[in-house]
Parts: sequence; C-alpha cells; structure tokens
Amino acid sequence: QVQLVESGGGLVQAGGSLRLSCAASRSIDSINVMGWYRQAPGKQRELAATITSGGSTNYADSVKGRFTISRGNAKNTVYLEMNSLKPEDTAVYYCNLKLSGIWNYWGQGTQVTVSS
Repeated sequence: QVQLVESGGGLVQAGGSLRLSCAASRSIDSINVMGWYRQAPGKQRELAATITSGGSTNYADSVKGRFTISRGNAKNTVYLEMNSLKPEDTAVYYCNLKLSGIWNYWGQGTQVTVSS
C-alpha cells in the first residue's frame, strides 16, 4: 500500500504561480507513472500532467506552456509548477501514482483557487 500526501494548494490571483508537491509514503522502485489530475466543481476529473519513471512527460492542452511537472531526486516525489494561472484552473488537484501498470493510488486532494 502507498499513501500520497499533497501540499502547496491555496488562493492566488490570476497570473500568479503555485507549486504543488506530492510525496509517496515509500520509495518506488517499479516502473510507474506519477501525475496530477484536477476536478472542478460539477465537472469530471481530468488529467493535468503526468511523468513516467523514465522522465517522459504528458500535459493537457489547457496547461501546456504554463505548467511543468517534475520528479524529486528521491523519485517518490512529484511536483507541479503552475504559472500564469487562470480562473479556469480553479479545482481540487489530486496526485496519482500508477504502479507497474496494475495498482492505482490517489492522494486526498489539494484545493487551488484562482481569483480574477
């Protein structure tokens, strides 16, 4: 079992920046994908960005050029640097870990609110 703990959400004005962090409760040695998903009120959860254990990244079109996903040196952490934030980025952001293509873990979510 793996627990994911997120931090870094908050309230920011449009055009501002935030950095989200997610740490897994143990080291991750298997092939995996870590990522960030988001869910706005009344909408389905959607992908924001993912990064594989090999370092390949994938971004939703809506965040390309503004968000950057990266992994920490310990490999069990993932970050999401969010710049040029827009009100439509307001959502609960969830950290996700897909382990060995079999197990799927979620964090508890962190609220990001962007005011206009």
